[in-house]
Amino acid sequence: MSKISLKNIRHSYMDNPVDDIDWALKQMSVDWSDGGAYALLGPSGCGKTTLLNIISGLLKPSEGEVWFGDQEVSNFPTDQRNIAQVFQFPVVYDTMTVYDNLAFPLRNRGIPETEIDKKVREIASMLDLEKTLMTRASGLTADGKQKISLGRGLVRSDVNAIMFDEPLTVIDPHLKWELRSKLKELHQQIGTTMIYVTHDQTEALTIADQVVVMQEGQVVQIGTPVELFERPQHTFVGHFIGSPGMNLLPCDFDLGKIVYGGAQIETSNQLNVDNTATRFEIGVRPEFIRFADSGIPVRVEKMSDAGRFSIVETRHGEDIIKLLVPDGGHVPSESAFLQFDPKHTHIYADDWMVD
Repeated sequence: MSKISLKNIRHSYMDNPVDDIDWALKQMSVDWSDGGAYALLGPSGCGKTTLLNIISGLLKPSEGEVWFGDQEVSNFPTDQRNIAQVFQFPVVYDTMTVYDNLAFPLRNRGIPETEIDKKVREIASMLDLEKTLMTRASGLTADGKQKISLGRGLVRSDVNAIMFDEPLTVIDPHLKWELRSKLKELHQQIGTTMIYVTHDQTEALTIADQVVVMQEGQVVQIGTPVELFERPQHTFVGHFIGSPGMNLLPCDFDLGKIVYGGAQIETSNQLNVDNTATRFEIGVRPEFIRFADSGIPVRVEKMSDAGRFSIVETRHGEDIIKLLVPDGGHVPSESAFLQFDPKHTHIYADDWMVD
């Protein structure tokens, strides 16, 4: 295992990229600590798989360097990088038993059969494959085959990293939560660096210690699930993380004060009078808004039941403001006032949180 470093990486699938839009990955430098559990999170087309393939060696970056520990591996093929990779769809040998599929990577490396048997049964137990160990893979469902793919990626303990490219796509929804928890548990046991690609925020926040949020080929924030939720550094993170996402409201900057809806808004951060941004917004999550006797005047427009709480949609002028009300809490029938929690209300200038 080793630390993985990307230094000034940039990639384009075009021969002669000219404009910013021509780059699938904008220039970035990222360090992945030895033994960490990371998720690459973002919508389809944001560059997650491109970045993963650069780390694994399936793709050579147009610019920059890839380092594993103290060794540059930019020109190393995948088999020389000593990584394991699990893809979106099952990659198994149908004519082999489940046991032999799991044992295959270890036998290729000359591991003694006693050690292979111990490791295979350990992984099979984690993935609930014990009862099918002697069954041919061809007789399993897509769920079962993908469990084998996961097991093949996890069975080796000598790899620099394990890469997962949306591996739960074909898994039955009822099994996804169980497998997410098992992957987290197994990572804690083996301590191998894990990089997990997904567009599902629940998967990312469940599995990873650090989440790398990407948008349009750019890393916009790296942080813990709590950091991404409570202090999103970019408006995209605020919008993408959470259900519903963060409320983003255009505001004015008047004599050093933030003003919205004719009222001065207290915020967790302060805006410098010399800031040259062209657009300012306040961001506040629905969890940190409440009805009050005074504050921002709104009209209650819609309420949706979400189990333990209701999502209430209100309107102030052209802006929709959503808040969460606990089950049984009072919701005004029409006109109301809102107050924002100052500790969780942030200022954004041209989409980035103000320092």
